[in-house]
Amino acid sequence: MTPKQIEARISELKELLTRYGYEYYTLDNPTVSDFEYDRLMRELIELEQANPELITPDSPTQRVGGEVSEGFEEVAHTVQMQSLADVFSKEELFEFDSRVRAALGTDTVEYVTEMKIDGLSVSLEYTDGIFTRGSTRGNGFIGEDITQNLKTVQSIPLKLKEALPYLEVRGEVFMPQKSFLRLNEQREASGEPLFANPRNAAAGSLRQLDSKIAAERGLDIFVFNVQQIAGKELTNHRESLDYLKSIGFKTIPGDRTFSGIDAAYDEVMRIGNDRGNLTFDIDGAVVKVNSFAERGILGTTSKTPKWAAAYKFPAEQQKTKLIDIVLQVGRTGVVTPNAVLEPVRIAGSTVSRATLHNIDNIKSKDIRIGDTVIIQKAGDIIPAVTEVIKEARDGSEKPFSMPDACPVCGAPLVREEGEAAVRCINSNCPAQQLRSIIHFVSKPAMDIDGLGAAVVEQLLDEGLISDCADIYSLKYEDLEGLERFGKKSAQNLIDAIEKSKHQGLDRVLSGLGIRMIGSRAAQILAAEYKNIDSLIAADVTELAALPEVGEKMAGSICSYFLQEKSIDIINKLRAAGVSLTYEAKQSGDKLSGKTFVLTGTLPTLKRSEAKAVIEENGGKVSGSVSKKTDFLVAGEESGSKLDKANALGVPIITEAELLLMIEN
Repeated sequence: MTPKQIEARISELKELLTRYGYEYYTLDNPTVSDFEYDRLMRELIELEQANPELITPDSPTQRVGGEVSEGFEEVAHTVQMQSLADVFSKEELFEFDSRVRAALGTDTVEYVTEMKIDGLSVSLEYTDGIFTRGSTRGNGFIGEDITQNLKTVQSIPLKLKEALPYLEVRGEVFMPQKSFLRLNEQREASGEPLFANPRNAAAGSLRQLDSKIAAERGLDIFVFNVQQIAGKELTNHRESLDYLKSIGFKTIPGDRTFSGIDAAYDEVMRIGNDRGNLTFDIDGAVVKVNSFAERGILGTTSKTPKWAAAYKFPAEQQKTKLIDIVLQVGRTGVVTPNAVLEPVRIAGSTVSRATLHNIDNIKSKDIRIGDTVIIQKAGDIIPAVTEVIKEARDGSEKPFSMPDACPVCGAPLVREEGEAAVRCINSNCPAQQLRSIIHFVSKPAMDIDGLGAAVVEQLLDEGLISDCADIYSLKYEDLEGLERFGKKSAQNLIDAIEKSKHQGLDRVLSGLGIRMIGSRAAQILAAEYKNIDSLIAADVTELAALPEVGEKMAGSICSYFLQEKSIDIINKLRAAGVSLTYEAKQSGDKLSGKTFVLTGTLPTLKRSEAKAVIEENGGKVSGSVSKKTDFLVAGEESGSKLDKANALGVPIITEAELLLMIEN
């Protein structure tokens, strides 16, 4: 490459990696695989090392992690949370070992191997054995205070078995595969965008301003490093892991100690071969020098320790035949193409179906029926077609075109401007009806026990229901004698239906299946408008101004209530006695109309308790300071929110002053 070509390639790589990094760390919406990102980063590092004059301060190689998100207080790490240097081959791992041995002046080094968990790196701080603060890595120097969300992770001990004066440990929060699949099923039922992989889901969960949402996500953690410790001497990594386990932490399973790189490499390969059998995601294996004294000799660079390397695994791929492309009609009418495959074993399971996402993806990859294709599991969980082996074509392959009519009801299919999705416009489409009712009765919505997918389909087939509101017209006599129903089961279902009438407006809104409206948005709307009629009367501008709503969501809400069928369902629910009002727990109105922001550690109240006190007295709690904030309630160690409040002239009060406002 000429100097000009090198400069152009470096510029291109910086632009790509900056964009991918923003999507990954800030938006929690990665658009490329970790392996591809790491490959591009390696290329940039090598080009910059060979051409140091082209290194700029804004290069992705000059930082460790992502940016601090708005809505959380900043945490300055007293010990830098570094990332690990990546290696991609046996040769590179052995080169790492050569550098280590040369620096230490020894023939053999003792290493510890660990699985590299694919999650979100966090710091946990303990004072006198009590968990006091948890934070994200951020950029390695400044992270986000996510203490309240981390307290919802059941495997994080709130009190250690030994009351050390101070301890800071590092761990990886992750979402088990079972939790990830359940979460995406719920989001699909609610019409919300799906998470791309468990790491993305874990990061998104920990960045929720409402800790209740994080608590529902089924997160877990493995602790893998002591950052700082007082009151205890540790000499090596093996000893530290054993000690962490003894005082109540969950460490990465299967860690092993080896003398020499050969045995360590064999273990890395074993980990890679076995990852399909795990219940959580890994993206590599870590090799660490065991001795802390030797680590001190080796030292660190500005970004990575010289005593550890992360061996990165590429996503497992398999070759198979694409037999057919079938269409699935979702609850909101979205028609999704799916590949029917010759069954193939990949990442621990047999795959016979894979998503093709949409027609644009099919066209861009030129995917044809009969093609030989490469599939991989996104995040090692969701099967997807990644590539077509075009040289394997024999001319019998058939291009696929999206039909003009719905495969279920025959109604026209339309594609709205700016959307990749193709939709069936018939709201009475049997497929939409089935999926919408299944969603309405699900746990995140009306939570009607005994009304599973099979029963809903049975009731539709029998002509007993045609929409979600018809559920409330069911009688005992309608059910008794049907297949799956006896006297007891029929009565139990009738009782469960009756009980669900009191779920409240937020659950109803979540269940109605309004496009883009999930559980969180339903709660916001219900709390703001208190009853269904006020919400129906709201205009787009008013709705768009609400926190976490915006123009697209507002437009979807208004469009839903403009449909005659939607109003008919509302009226049927009302006539059946279903509660269409929001009944928030509130003991007074002394804080009515006031918006509060909480910051720092309060003297007697936890954040959650202070929030409850405010809401019970008619006030609102926001996660960030703005001109609309009426009061900032500040405790000890207040951070950036205090500075912002002072800059905006927002009144700053103490916990005692807050309680005085309620008492007077």
